[in-house]
Amino acid sequence: MQRRVFAIAVLSAFALPVGAQERAPPERQTLLDLAYAIGESHALRQVCSGDDDQYWRDRMVRMTDTEASDEAFDGRLKQQFNAGFATRQTEFPSCSPASKRAEQAVARKGQALATRLSTVTRVVRDMGSDAKAVESDSAGPDSVAVTPAPR
Repeated sequence: MQRRVFAIAVLSAFALPVGAQERAPPERQTLLDLAYAIGESHALRQVCSGDDDQYWRDRMVRMTDTEASDEAFDGRLKQQFNAGFATRQTEFPSCSPASKRAEQAVARKGQALATRLSTVTRVVRDMGSDAKAVESDSAGPDSVAVTPAPR
């Protein structure tokens, strides 16, 4: 159940594609932290489900595709995923109650990170030809407003 909630939170964080280069530095750091958590989740899930299980790796691919970030940041995201994977793979070489507890803890951490990303809203205001995006952490995730571009 915890994995399912984490997966839903991760996917909802990227429901509206926003290039990572458009994100503020704190959001970019949250993305890096999330990539690390997804890597951890991938290792912990594989230790019990086998190497063929690509559930979290597939979600990481979706995240990098959705973010469509610049090459350097994309590399950093992948590096964080791999670091999280390597850390947990070394720490838990076999499936055990401890690895399952670690998987649940990482799922909670990933869910919190994804929720943090999903609460940032962007409002585009019609300000002539120089429309600007305004971000707010106070609004809910469904309160994104976009005005049509002038014609």
